[in-house]
Amino acid sequence: MRVGCRIDGVNINNISYADDMVLLSPTVGGLSEMLKAAGKSHNIAVNVTLNGMNVKRVTKFKYLGHIITSDLKDDADIERERRALAVRGNMLARRFSRCTKQVKITLFKAYCQSVYTGSLWVKYTKRSLEALRIQYNNIFRMLLGLPRFCSASGMFAAYQTDGFNAIIRKKTASLISRVRASHNSILSTVTDRYTSPMWKCLVQRLITGPYPPP
Repeated sequence: MRVGCRIDGVNINNISYADDMVLLSPTVGGLSEMLKAAGKSHNIAVNVTLNGMNVKRVTKFKYLGHIITSDLKDDADIERERRALAVRGNMLARRFSRCTKQVKITLFKAYCQSVYTGSLWVKYTKRSLEALRIQYNNIFRMLLGLPRFCSASGMFAAYQTDGFNAIIRKKTASLISRVRASHNSILSTVTDRYTSPMWKCLVQRLITGPYPPP
């Protein structure tokens, strides 16, 4: 079916993972054609009407835990991660206040360094990322009982723990490595385009850090 978005001559019309599927098309007509084809071949009645009724449009939705917005910016997802980090950090400080520092550091690495989908952030403001970085630093200070305004780089070096920028760089390097090693046709198309804005952003992040240029 020659319907969908084209990248360097390759037709991409769906992204499927487990029991989730995203249909890709630059037009409503293309989406309608794919829905009809899928329903006919699999005997599925799709409970979405396009003809005669307005399709409900949303400004953002969550897909596999990642918030996608209509303007394709990542600020909303960064805020989601900041809030989740605050909840985890407060839980650690409350439940494990009497543990040794080594145990607290181990828990911090396990619960606060995941930064879910952080390697996918490519379009965001410095303010959004700075808020997340400050949250990350403050949780570490709170967990270990350090002064609120002590040097972030100094405390992470003293306790041999990665700072926020190091975490983002490592996650980005891991993403690049996994995408390059993938045999998926869509990912292969992206990795072959070294001039693509997304690829340029990921490589630039490894060189200069996660903050966008002024």
